[in-house]
Amino acid sequence: MAVFGVLAAALGVVGLIAPDVLIGLMGFEPISGAGRAEGDYTVVFITASSMAAVNMGVYYILASLADWRAFFRWTVPFRLLTFTVFTVAVIAGRAPSGFLGVALWEAAGAVATAAALRYDSRRAAV
Repeated sequence: MAVFGVLAAALGVVGLIAPDVLIGLMGFEPISGAGRAEGDYTVVFITASSMAAVNMGVYYILASLADWRAFFRWTVPFRLLTFTVFTVAVIAGRAPSGFLGVALWEAAGAVATAAALRYDSRRAAV
């Protein structure tokens, strides 16, 4: 949980400082400010999403420091939901195939969290 939190917060900071770098990391073609059409709010969206990523990263870090297992359990279905939505967006043509990396990251995080919770509960029962 702490690793995910640090990564989310760090990528959020990247998006706030250098939105085109984050756009490139997600598999999109960065377009310079002069090349953007009037009314293109991509950078505004990246700024809002990046701030949300910073916040979520901090939530994950604090939850891990507090060993807040209920929070850990809640993340599993919601990360699987995120995986599903992002995968459907690619299949429907609303996002490029590079966006599957984000979907797979969410699925892997959900599976890893569920496995860790299961391991801990079995270890505690012994």
